Amino acid sequence: MKYIHQFLIIMLISFIGELLNILLPLPIPASVYGLLILLFGLFTNMIQLHHIEDVADWLILIMPVLFVPSAVSLMNVGEDLLANVLIIGVVLVISTIVVMVTTGKVAQYMIERKEKKHG
Repeated sequence: MKYIHQFLIIMLISFIGELLNILLPLPIPASVYGLLILLFGLFTNMIQLHHIEDVADWLILIMPVLFVPSAVSLMNVGEDLLANVLIIGVVLVISTIVVMVTTGKVAQYMIERKEKKHG
């Protein structure tokens, strides 16, 4: 019964995210709304971590399985992907570099900030 309760909390938050996606004319996916609601709930202690932790751990555990349908659907557009492989490759390389540099700079800033605070 505990797992059903935890899953219902997560599904309710997802449903509210879907409603916000329908009601608000912003180009934000419903899943992002749901994640923000969950984050807000956790930060404000409206949702205690132990209320969703077991099911959240299970969902993270099975996450690779959830990507299988997306990967299989790429087979349907294989020719289109091959036609644009150079563009896709350039975008992947540039976006990877941007993410790595940004992550490094943020981590460096956080480490320096922590050292100044403690040192």
